Amino acid sequence: MDSNIQTASVPATSRRGLLRAAVAGSATAGSLLAFGSAFPAAAAPAGPAAEDTGDRPTTPEQALRRLAEGNRRWRAYRQQHPNESPSVRTRLTQGQHPFAIVLGCVDSRVPPELVFDQGLGDLLTVRSAGEVLDEAVLGSIAYGVLELHIPLVLVLGHQSCGAVGAAVHADETGERLPAHIQYLADQIRPSIDRGADGEARVAATIDAHARRTRERLAAEADLAGAIAAGRLAVAAARYDLRDQRVRLLTP
Repeated sequence: MDSNIQTASVPATSRRGLLRAAVAGSATAGSLLAFGSAFPAAAAPAGPAAEDTGDRPTTPEQALRRLAEGNRRWRAYRQQHPNESPSVRTRLTQGQHPFAIVLGCVDSRVPPELVFDQGLGDLLTVRSAGEVLDEAVLGSIAYGVLELHIPLVLVLGHQSCGAVGAAVHADETGERLPAHIQYLADQIRPSIDRGADGEARVAATIDAHARRTRERLAAEADLAGAIAAGRLAVAAARYDLRDQRVRLLTP
């Protein structure tokens, strides 16, 4: 998420309504929380290493804001590496209260805790190649929502995703991929953007697949109930390797 969240011009009641609509796929998530580029990276606060004070995000909007702040620090090379102290480690032996679920790719260049500058107990991370959904992934996300009462699920695609690239290549050539990799390609294929060619097709498919995954999650019965009650938001974003920015993807 980009360096600044621009919400000042939207009244609080409107923001809540827009968020619920965006989760349901009928509004633009970026119109609610625009992670803009107006905040200069050099001005991102360094500060001491953060310690969990118990002020945990409890709403989707608060959770998105916390992730955006962390990504700003990451891009500015001013990470705080929060919640790594002995006292936090001891406290976490008694339980966990993460504020966001991040469904990301297995790509070694996109570890959510680093990209968002979060620490122990902050994020429930679920990773599969190309953010592909299966029963284990769905069960893991449902656990976070239903048992840990996490208010935000973020589907995080990324630039130069190898799983998406392989799926596009297999679709174009008819080539059968090895073993279980074919399963990944089959799950990604419905998201392929056939209106673009070459690298542009891969890039467009990365975004389309993240959006489609968001929509599929939001339609899951257990998650849909939490969304309807205003306790949960499901959003999609893309991490760009070149500038380390995370950008929300609008419907």
